[in-house]
Amino acid sequence: MRFTEIGQQLRAYRLESGLRAEEIAARLGVSRAALYRYEKGEVIKLDTIQRLAELLKISPLSLLGIGVEYYNRPVGYLERARQAEETAEQILMLTGPTAYLTTSDSYDQALSASFEDAAELAGGDRLAARAATEQILGILAARKRAYGLRKPNIIAMVTANRLRAFLDHGVAGGVALPDRTRRMCREVAAVEAEHIAQMMEAEPMGLQFGLLPQATPSGAFKIIRARDRATLMVNPFPTDTYPSAAPGVAMITAADEAIAAHQRVAESFWRAAVKGSTAAAAVRQLIAERRPT
Repeated sequence: MRFTEIGQQLRAYRLESGLRAEEIAARLGVSRAALYRYEKGEVIKLDTIQRLAELLKISPLSLLGIGVEYYNRPVGYLERARQAEETAEQILMLTGPTAYLTTSDSYDQALSASFEDAAELAGGDRLAARAATEQILGILAARKRAYGLRKPNIIAMVTANRLRAFLDHGVAGGVALPDRTRRMCREVAAVEAEHIAQMMEAEPMGLQFGLLPQATPSGAFKIIRARDRATLMVNPFPTDTYPSAAPGVAMITAADEAIAAHQRVAESFWRAAVKGSTAAAAVRQLIAERRPT
């Protein structure tokens, strides 16, 4: 058994469950420190895996890394994305309006402000909303730090229709926000779209962007390749999804046939994508069309 991977999945499923580490530890009859050691890859017994799976309401096979992992909330999926990206050498993604790892500081600032404002509007659940917001933002910040250290190769495809919606509604477009914050989020969306255009134009080392002007993929996914394995991550949660948004189903698998099928789809879209200065000009045209007069 790969205990490090078991520990990573345990942490993601714990975050997904919403249970505190001390709650799970108490039900298992171990210390919180022992639970954290399991999450860091310490040897764990099969009967403990069975009990953990029962507590987390998942299959023991999921903790063992056998089969498909499913996540119904953004936090569990984002944690698994962070873990996979830590050892990534290449990331191939068919994504929404942005590729999060390449976004600017302005995007993170707008996302933080949006989530904080939404938490303030949460009424009696304000403390829980703030905690969930801090958790998500912490995971996102860790992903950016890891990317800055490793700089894996990224091939990203963004879609014109999602970019239009991004410019219309701004960062965190699905979150109810005060008018002041919503205006700021729209302004940042335009800045972020220009950032994408600049990357398309400059074609920096290890980063390739393509724009899909017509095609509308049914969902977002990415294939993360490390030295010894590849992982497919199918994601219904945009990065700017609020932590308490309606649940979806994210799927993660290392199955060869699933990866090969999605690789073929990605290659087909990449051939159809507009690239370089032509793509940059198309993005800037979208920005101009949606700029207030």
